[in-house]
Amino acid sequence: MTYGTTLLRLAVAALPLALCAPAHAVEDPGRTLSEPAEKSRPARKRPAPKPKTVVDIVYLGKQYKEPIPLSLMEPVLNDKGIQGARLAVLDNNATGRFLGVETALKEHIVQEDDDVVAEAKALLADGPKLIVADLEPDDLLAVADLPEAHDSLILSMRSADDRLRQEDCRYNVVHIVPNWAMRADALAQYLIWKKWPRWMIVKGVTPEDDDYAEAVKRAAKRFGGEVVEERTYKFEAGSRRVETGHQQIQTQIPMATDNAADHDVIFVIDTGEAFGLYFMYRTADPDPVVGTHGLTSSIWHRAFEQWGGMSLQSGFQKLAKRDMTEQDYGGWLAVRAFGEAATRSPKHDVKALRDYILSDKFRVAGFKGQKMTVRPWDHQLRQPILIMAPRALVSLSPQEGFLHQHFPADTLGFDEPETACRFPEHKTPKTTVQR
Repeated sequence: MTYGTTLLRLAVAALPLALCAPAHAVEDPGRTLSEPAEKSRPARKRPAPKPKTVVDIVYLGKQYKEPIPLSLMEPVLNDKGIQGARLAVLDNNATGRFLGVETALKEHIVQEDDDVVAEAKALLADGPKLIVADLEPDDLLAVADLPEAHDSLILSMRSADDRLRQEDCRYNVVHIVPNWAMRADALAQYLIWKKWPRWMIVKGVTPEDDDYAEAVKRAAKRFGGEVVEERTYKFEAGSRRVETGHQQIQTQIPMATDNAADHDVIFVIDTGEAFGLYFMYRTADPDPVVGTHGLTSSIWHRAFEQWGGMSLQSGFQKLAKRDMTEQDYGGWLAVRAFGEAATRSPKHDVKALRDYILSDKFRVAGFKGQKMTVRPWDHQLRQPILIMAPRALVSLSPQEGFLHQHFPADTLGFDEPETACRFPEHKTPKTTVQR
């Protein structure tokens, strides 16, 4: 073996070690170390062009009194919704600026005792607006019915009230969040798929509890379930978090669920966060708990990570320093809907953007595996519903086997033949989407 051959083999043998070793900068007298990539990157990165068009989005909200979370692990939040909207503006502009379109968020949140209608009148004095409405039903309708709001488009991101999609629907309102009927149908489909068709309802005393209970009974009739019994429960705990409060809960809930008709699950309906969390593991029989607590139907959840959802979760945590709530997701999705329309519509005035969102050309992605569209008969946003355990995704509705002649998501909520919504002043264009 020659001397040259020996050197070549030694060099080949050392190559893997060199590739595996960490790279280090070599100090050489008379030379400086290379700058970190973070410092040199801005010089190479193309700056975003100055936008040709700026689309203003108004966030109109009110500081309603929120129920205190039952669990001490859940923080008391006073910025739900608006933080999602702020993130969506950043997401809109990350791509929109390169297309010559920028969205700007104008925040108008009044205090609980202030007049949101007066605030809306002032905002609309100089013309129609694109509005994200973080409002309860009565306030939403009062704003939507203003003559000044007639030509605006309002994306409702808060209320699940069924009547807003039925007899109290408005042409200038689009509903971003699912209503009670969609939530109940989503859970009902999963329960029927599991062959758990017998449901006992235990509901609270708020009007929202009554509305959700009616939606559950409707879902049972639609999908072959049965509400075998319905009970109203008013929980009056003395000191539920200290001393013997847990013992009071442990005694009350078995009594509230004892001697019930044969059932597969307890459908707990507690929209006011008064008692629902306490029902798991305390019922008289070993029952699964579903509804507003236990196994829930949700528009979003902090444990959801499919279809790139973790990128949205991490982006929100970085911005807001907390987890994303359903209300945050509603605000995010509403602003993203306006941003999507602004980048795809050839015109950017309010009328053009409203017509585009209400047309069959509109789509918005929401990290849930499919594009979302607006139903022409009640202006509800079609979307999948997450079936969530407290810390994990269980399923996604609509479930397999529940068929629809057009959109599978239209098995959730009020389909066109059963809608009570009428838009007397407008005729919605016929849908031509390839389904």
